[in-house]
Amino acid sequence: MNLKLSGHHLEITPAIREYVTNKVERITRHFDSVIDVGVILSVEKLQHKIEATVHVRGRDIHVEAIDEDMYAAIDLLSDKLDRQIVKHKEKLMDHRGESIKHQAVAE
Repeated sequence: MNLKLSGHHLEITPAIREYVTNKVERITRHFDSVIDVGVILSVEKLQHKIEATVHVRGRDIHVEAIDEDMYAAIDLLSDKLDRQIVKHKEKLMDHRGESIKHQAVAE
């Protein structure tokens, strides 16, 4: 998994980099075929915004979160990303499961 971090109007400290890395690595527990993850951290007045684009086989998943605290925004993003990855994995498994059932019935 390739991780690209960038900051807009924000310098990414080693603590934030490590925190984001640990949270993003959590998604590999659910889904192994993650190719790329791009994360953009930005600050506008009092709002901290974090966006992530995850490239998995067959689809790109885009998630964003906004909060007054950067660490809280990262937590929100990781929760949203977890749900989206699990949802994508379930869709793949459903399609594969249906095709296997149809092949068994046809035989």
